Amino acid sequence: MALKALDIYKILPKKNCKECGFPTCLAFAMKIASGKADPATCPYLDEETRQKLGAATRPPIRLVRIGVGPRKVVVGEETVLFRHDKTFYHPPGLMVEIPDTWSPGQVKVVAAQIENEMFTRVGQDLFLSGVAIRNVSGAADTFQKTVAAIEEMVSLPEILISDHPEVLEAGLIECGTYRPLLCAATDANYTSFCRLATKFGCPLTVRAGSVEGLANLTTKCVQEGVEDLVMDPAATTPREFLALSTQIRKAAIERTVPAVGYPVYCDTTTYPDPDAACALGVLKYGSLIVTRPLEYSRKLAFLTLRQNIYTDPQKPIQMAPGLYPVNSPGRESPLLITVNFSLTYFTVLGYLEGAKIPCHLLVVDTEGLSVLTAVAAGKLNETLVRESLKKFGAEEAVSHRTLVLPGYAAPISGRVEEMTGWKVMVGPRDAADLPEFLEKEMG
Repeated sequence: MALKALDIYKILPKKNCKECGFPTCLAFAMKIASGKADPATCPYLDEETRQKLGAATRPPIRLVRIGVGPRKVVVGEETVLFRHDKTFYHPPGLMVEIPDTWSPGQVKVVAAQIENEMFTRVGQDLFLSGVAIRNVSGAADTFQKTVAAIEEMVSLPEILISDHPEVLEAGLIECGTYRPLLCAATDANYTSFCRLATKFGCPLTVRAGSVEGLANLTTKCVQEGVEDLVMDPAATTPREFLALSTQIRKAAIERTVPAVGYPVYCDTTTYPDPDAACALGVLKYGSLIVTRPLEYSRKLAFLTLRQNIYTDPQKPIQMAPGLYPVNSPGRESPLLITVNFSLTYFTVLGYLEGAKIPCHLLVVDTEGLSVLTAVAAGKLNETLVRESLKKFGAEEAVSHRTLVLPGYAAPISGRVEEMTGWKVMVGPRDAADLPEFLEKEMG
């Protein structure tokens, strides 16, 4: 079990020496418990206590990197069962399966699409993570040629999938220096798989159908010198995956079975309903998810789901405050105010761009709160509006002195007018009504 602040305080030297950078040992203990301080910074801890604190306070799930460079996939290091308790940190890698029986042309098309296709949603770029090259042919040379073809075209993280070490080694000749994930070692073949992982410095997937089996296998692999591990619970249905992945996460978080403190692998191509399995993997603890090539709508759905689950629920996605031109406005164009909650900003922007209305959009800093919430919390007020008008040069950007507030900001309109000296118009509550409002009132 993870130690609480009081438990940590009891085994600290209680000198209050401040040499750790904190005013008291209790403050230091609270920071250690929250993961914001390293026990090693206390100069008076003996080695046994330092190791005990380190083991009890480091993230219960090991951080594992697949691939190299800017597109590398980083998974693990999660600390909670439910995202509302804190947050989830490392989004799962969505890896697209490429069988080695495909033609070179088909491999080229799919690999290039994975590398180049990108979608933007609420200011964030969304894209698939990498490729999972599966040895369907059974031939080492065929597998090697497919890996080589992909290496010539793209620079993506890779999973190499085969039950045969000699096949994986053939693929590793082409990409072994780029940290591909090897899949998958079992109790019957783990020694040869560990030898490969050690030789090429690669992370390794282990496969077993129970928590106990996975714990035994990870322990054996660590003894063989492989520490970067990913666990495949070998589930055959989404229901079974849900049960096993939940048991694994709970055992890891509570540290009742430390040997399962590794990211979880989910191969959706083996399930009767791959779409349901992919969604479940994103929601329930899949760190690496292998999927068949996805059509456009499914791709967007899974990328959006991943984005939603792996944002901090206590920190809304925010836009940078500032004055944004929309549709090439002039000095006579309307000036609208909105908040820096990304969803609000992009909703308003979408309607304005769609209507092709030139205007200036002043985004004010409400700490990521929506308009209604910001007004209720006092974050959106007349002082903020006045300071934002000056800070971002709105007075120089337009020749008039009229601004449009969001409909839900009507309660502050009078005070804004008094403090700024600008004429204030209250716009509609629904952004969809903005184009008609601007045409009627300011057109």
